[in-house]
Amino acid sequence: MVTLETIRTDLGKTLEEDKKLHFVEVRADTLEEALADAALQLNCRVVHLEYEVLEAGFSGVFGIMKKPWFIRAYQNPEEAKKVSIKNNMSSSDGEAIEEENVPVDKDGVFYVHYFSAQINLKVILPVGKGVPVQLSEVVGRLRRSDTVFIEEDLVKQLVKNGTDGKYVPVGQYQHNPAADALLSVEISNDEMKASINVTSPAIGGAEISSEQIERVLQTQGIVAGISKKKIEEFVDMPIYGVPCVVAEAIMPVDGRDAYIAYNFETDRSKLKLNEAANGQVNFKELNLIQNVVEGQPLAQKMLAERGKSGKTIFGRYLEAKNGKDIPMPLGKNVAVDSDGRTIIAQTNGQVLLIGDKIHVEPIMEVDGVSLKTGNIKFLGTVIVKGNVEDGFEVKASGNIEVYGTVGKSIIEADGDVIVSLGVMGRDEGYVRAGKSLWAKFIQNTKVDVEEYVIVTDGIINSNVTCNKKIILQGKRASIIGGHLFATEEIYTKTIGSNGGGSETVLEVGFDPRAKLRLDELLSKQDSLTRELDELDLNIQTLENIKKVRKTLPHEKEENLKNSIIRKNEIENESEVMTEEIQQIQQHLRELKIIGKVSASGTVYAGVKIYIRDVKEEIRNDTKAVTFYLENGFVRHGKYEPPTAEDLKRTPDGYAG
Repeated sequence: MVTLETIRTDLGKTLEEDKKLHFVEVRADTLEEALADAALQLNCRVVHLEYEVLEAGFSGVFGIMKKPWFIRAYQNPEEAKKVSIKNNMSSSDGEAIEEENVPVDKDGVFYVHYFSAQINLKVILPVGKGVPVQLSEVVGRLRRSDTVFIEEDLVKQLVKNGTDGKYVPVGQYQHNPAADALLSVEISNDEMKASINVTSPAIGGAEISSEQIERVLQTQGIVAGISKKKIEEFVDMPIYGVPCVVAEAIMPVDGRDAYIAYNFETDRSKLKLNEAANGQVNFKELNLIQNVVEGQPLAQKMLAERGKSGKTIFGRYLEAKNGKDIPMPLGKNVAVDSDGRTIIAQTNGQVLLIGDKIHVEPIMEVDGVSLKTGNIKFLGTVIVKGNVEDGFEVKASGNIEVYGTVGKSIIEADGDVIVSLGVMGRDEGYVRAGKSLWAKFIQNTKVDVEEYVIVTDGIINSNVTCNKKIILQGKRASIIGGHLFATEEIYTKTIGSNGGGSETVLEVGFDPRAKLRLDELLSKQDSLTRELDELDLNIQTLENIKKVRKTLPHEKEENLKNSIIRKNEIENESEVMTEEIQQIQQHLRELKIIGKVSASGTVYAGVKIYIRDVKEEIRNDTKAVTFYLENGFVRHGKYEPPTAEDLKRTPDGYAG
């Protein structure tokens, strides 16, 4: 039973819904234009509009008495409700959706159009949480006064499953061919664009389908640049009386010019400081050198591309420009690989872009090594025209030449090291040479050299290891303090100092590295032997207690197990160590080099000389002497100078 209260409630709900509706009032020359303008302002489609005609328009007679249409338009209440729900969902979940990168939700959409004598339906299914198309809304749109019949089962199926982007006939209407929409094609003078202009169909008239539009374009000779998307958009939401571009010329695309893709940083200002794992920056590691090795790809030429020609809408050819070629930027010590495009290094060194050419420099020159340059690590030869300051490192795969002095620094070269002045290591400096070392003097420094150590003035309180000869040949040539190892011979003027002072020890006639390793192994083995004795005593004590008491407390039982495990580890380690010791001792016994120590001046008392494993401690000052091994004893003989070849020896690449 309908009561007054029920009517009041329904009217209240309707009023609330009406308050939510926004409307616009629009004036335009035609009703279609007015609806299109309103749809634009309300941000919806024309099919979702409801409108009231406030003043009917009149096209006039020959333009006279023309009167615009005046309408009030608003969005369909059901559609407005869907939009409101969607907006609420978007506002509440927008941030989460954006963070999770979820696809945008889209409501389902349907279109009803009249092609020929058939009623056609197109249904697009919703995306994500979009609202689906309502069957009742579709059926309501399909039922018109001129509708003959509708296949409702088919409509129901299409609303549920969609039409795959196509229009499907679902019924018929009373078709009046005289009222059909009319289609015309407008073509620009330069043949670059084609537009369609469609008149609005009258009651009972058919609309224009995409097939009709494509057919008309083809009959006009348009064969290129036809946009099916734009045609479909027009068919879905036609705007009558307004030109719509549906075909555009395929524009030519000029080819890209050739260019060089570099595998190294060409802008030195972008080279960054190295940062340690704890976030601290070592300002000595400036990372300014880009080292490369022979055969390394440095850059690649990206070939010029051919242009892609275009077409007018009539298929006439539009020419495109081909990309321009460029020469290969080849500088010094680089070459082109077999592919004809890749530039590779022909030597180790640093890669540089000088001007527009790629160079690999095998020699690096710096004025000095300091905070300005940072540490240097270079695959080639380094020339330092000044000093290497305290705390810095210079490492090179070639030679290292220092015109000045080397301080409390680390110098490592796979080739020769040449120091024009001296090395003052302050007990922390280190010099390693893969070949030989030349210096004016060496003081408080550890030195490790594969071939020769050649010094002008003296070696003071330094630890020097050399696989061939140590030669001091200046007027003040002297060895004072320190420990020197040489496989072959040591030549100098003075050894030790008057009155003693620092201990001076010279060793020759053996492989110094093997000897050092042997000493290290023997010391370690001695330590393990003492530990093993303590373990044996501990194990024996615990086992005796266990034998008497039948059991041990948990803590002592664990101690016994750990002691046994450690004993086995030591025995295995000692066995391996003994084998290495025997191999080194065999190697040292088989060395054919006997070894000599020669001094043209004075060898002071207190100096210790080892030839092979025979020790000689000098009791009295001795002059012009050569020490050598004979019948197991160190003999004192007449001074023997170094050979002429040794005296003329120079670094690789230097004139003698």
